[in-house]
Amino acid sequence: MSIGEDVVVLGVGLHPFGRFPTKSLDDLAREAGLAALDDAGIEFNQVEAGYLGRVGGTGPPVGVGMRIFGELGQHGIPITNIELACGSSSRSLMLAADAIRAGSVETAMVIGAEKMERGMLRVGGVDSDGYASLMGLNVMPAAYAMMAQRHMSEFGTKPEHFAQVSVKSHRNAMHNPNAQYRVAITLEEVLASRMVCEPLTLYQCCPTSDGASAVILASASFARRHTNTPVHLRAWAGGSPVYSRERSPQGEGPTGLVARRAYQKAGIGPEDVRVTQVHDAFTPGEILTIEELGYVKPGEGGPFVWEGGTEITGRCPVNTDGGLLSRGHPMGATGGAMVTEVVRQLRGQAGPRQVAGARAGLVQNAGIGGVNVLIFNT
Repeated sequence: MSIGEDVVVLGVGLHPFGRFPTKSLDDLAREAGLAALDDAGIEFNQVEAGYLGRVGGTGPPVGVGMRIFGELGQHGIPITNIELACGSSSRSLMLAADAIRAGSVETAMVIGAEKMERGMLRVGGVDSDGYASLMGLNVMPAAYAMMAQRHMSEFGTKPEHFAQVSVKSHRNAMHNPNAQYRVAITLEEVLASRMVCEPLTLYQCCPTSDGASAVILASASFARRHTNTPVHLRAWAGGSPVYSRERSPQGEGPTGLVARRAYQKAGIGPEDVRVTQVHDAFTPGEILTIEELGYVKPGEGGPFVWEGGTEITGRCPVNTDGGLLSRGHPMGATGGAMVTEVVRQLRGQAGPRQVAGARAGLVQNAGIGGVNVLIFNT
């Protein structure tokens, strides 16, 4: 093993997202893990480190990583449990990549898995007396609705612009066999669905879900022995909220700051990215994030989406698999699913969802406590 080697995504796998009452968390994770091993063309005894991204959902609170990886085998590898809310598995991938870049291991496997209860989630607990709770920000639809209201006030963005994100994402999910909702919906249906927190209606909110994802990373030298079509994890960066007296960003977390770090490390700019996965837990997430990633100028995100700029055939395809809105959002598994879609796009394996000429892709995954940005290329 050598220090400073490139990091390659060797294998990816998913358990479909949705509701699976007869399956345990272990069942979901095992299926995703086996699929990733098969995709990578290696055996589990060749994996040198394991990372589990999981928030909590339903099931045992501790020791989950060792139990889940034990479903695949036991050969003494270090296993680490990571919790960063919705960004758990993407942060796990960053830590795994750090270990490979440092020369500590040649291979690492990240599993993200979750079984979630129905209903709206609260951040920090119902009885929390912290700042977010007192300001009403521990109810995520309210937080995103306030972002949307500010954007509408400052830039003239229309409710229809946000609703169009859901229309596009549901259309993309029709071609994704792993998506929770594979049904097209119209703009009128989105706007007419039950109001949750103005201007966000029910069909502009992601579902809670069951599901699992798995990603296997390897050093470039190890990958050369197993694949002729590597997808490189070129750069990764993460960060937590920043207090500033200056005008704060509108989206969830410091996406702009983290993205600039990732672009610099990768040696590319936003104009070089061909396919993107963003954290669209609610429809404003897409519009605000493409602005913070530098794809469009502040205030231009709404019209850009409305005019088809983020469609599969648009200038900046976003959430080609349906995103959180339609693919589903089992929190611990989401980051790995986003990476899986970008990897399949860069390999040319996305079928009807394929973006023409995809050579570089970006994942922006937000969680309570931080934002992660990862850049991939062939």
